[in-house]
Amino acid sequence: MRQHLNTLFVTSEGAWLKKDGANIVVEVEQAEIGRVPAHMMGGVVCFGRVGMSPPLMGFCAEQGIAVSFLSEHGRFVARVEGPVSGNVLLRRSQYRASDDDAACAVIARALVAGKAANQRTVLRRALRDYGDSLDPASQARLDDAQRRLADVARLVMEAPGTDAARGHEGDGASAYFGVFDLLIRVEDPAMRFKTRNRRPPLDACNALLSFLYAIVGHDCRSALETVGLDPQVGFLHRDRPGRAGLALDLMEEVRPILADRVALSLINRQQVTAADFEYKEGGAVMLRDDARKTVLTAYQERKRDEILHPFLDEKLTLGLVPHIQARLLARHLRGDLDGYPPFLWK
Repeated sequence: MRQHLNTLFVTSEGAWLKKDGANIVVEVEQAEIGRVPAHMMGGVVCFGRVGMSPPLMGFCAEQGIAVSFLSEHGRFVARVEGPVSGNVLLRRSQYRASDDDAACAVIARALVAGKAANQRTVLRRALRDYGDSLDPASQARLDDAQRRLADVARLVMEAPGTDAARGHEGDGASAYFGVFDLLIRVEDPAMRFKTRNRRPPLDACNALLSFLYAIVGHDCRSALETVGLDPQVGFLHRDRPGRAGLALDLMEEVRPILADRVALSLINRQQVTAADFEYKEGGAVMLRDDARKTVLTAYQERKRDEILHPFLDEKLTLGLVPHIQARLLARHLRGDLDGYPPFLWK
């Protein structure tokens, strides 16, 4: 079983990372503000104007510690990594499957089914936890949305091809985000959800979701590279220069669990409020530095939650789910599994 390593998130503007023996040191204005042993790290994520010494970059590459640079909004900028793990035969199988619509559809259908099922679980938990406090119309909307998501999870398995699976995925997203605002329990209009928007996010809730999705994307990409798969070549997401299609594929089934639930908890517990966001002249909204630390702490705690993996029937932490799913996908592509078993949260 893979060890659950930590991820170092650096959000302080102007921070400088350097190597000191086998430690990663973080400095701001030449003053040390943090020091962590490298052997405990699985990745380093730098937000905004953060620099790193060449010796530390080389050391991280040698140790298999992926380093990602993101903009202050959470948009992917660059990644530094060492030699790619895995073997060429697995990647050849991945490329062949991606070019074969029948083989591609098998995986795409499973991804969409897993995503819809997990989104449905988020809605059903909301109905269970505070459905009685909602007005009848809101209860009916939530119940209708969870039924539509159940239909998507069922119907997508009969989809004739990848394009049809993508159509079902769009239907599921429409049903889910159409009632997402009902899951928010605070009255502040600045924290309400109207519609999904990004690049850049135009309200606080979308800014929080986009930030979390960027972090989940980093973890999914690292998981895929660990098992030797190419994160650029996906099955549900079409190939596009600069886009990690397979990492986006893997994100779909874990986003409701690792990102959406964290975002809703932070908002509903008022750990993140409208005062934690900056509003730019062009309409973009972004998290302030202190709020990022709050979000990252909550995300790391969420990753430590234990669950029972439905396919392996083993207990593991949520943070290991992307790595397990990446391994199951690799087994399917090698021919060891007839299909790709999506992760279903219960």
